[in-house]
Amino acid sequence: MKQPRRLPPKPPGDELEEDLTQIRRRAIAVLALVGVFISTYLLLYKLGVYGSLVCGAGGGCDYVQASMYGRFLGIPVAGWGVGWYVAVFVLALLAGSSGLRAAAWPGRALLVLASGGLAFSVYLTYLELFVIHAICRWCVASAIVTTLIFVLSVPWFGSGPQAEAPSNG
Repeated sequence: MKQPRRLPPKPPGDELEEDLTQIRRRAIAVLALVGVFISTYLLLYKLGVYGSLVCGAGGGCDYVQASMYGRFLGIPVAGWGVGWYVAVFVLALLAGSSGLRAAAWPGRALLVLASGGLAFSVYLTYLELFVIHAICRWCVASAIVTTLIFVLSVPWFGSGPQAEAPSNG
């Protein structure tokens, strides 16, 4: 009877790298939940559930939300935010599941999604600063969350699949 081939023990650095990867995935999931709450708050305002946003001095939130840039392709920008943050959250959970931890695609997909989210946040921030001339603090908070998600996703750039033991075929 053939004995199954055993993998050599992992080098000490591999365990640390795996732990850091799991911490990054969990942090992304938590940040995505924060983003869901911010975007949901803004969306509920846009849909008329809230009369005004709590925005502090300056009150640019109402102005930004009421501008023609408050919608993208006919959908409130905050609705896109809710969908994007939910997708990031689900992908972060999938990437941390035991069956997919060794796979490279979840991390790469998170990086692609985070890159798109960062690009859209930069565009929206540009609009606030140079076109609308008003700052929404909730939008800035969302942009910061998106930037943090991107930064935590960058280590997956160029990551390859984990080495597997050769099979006796």
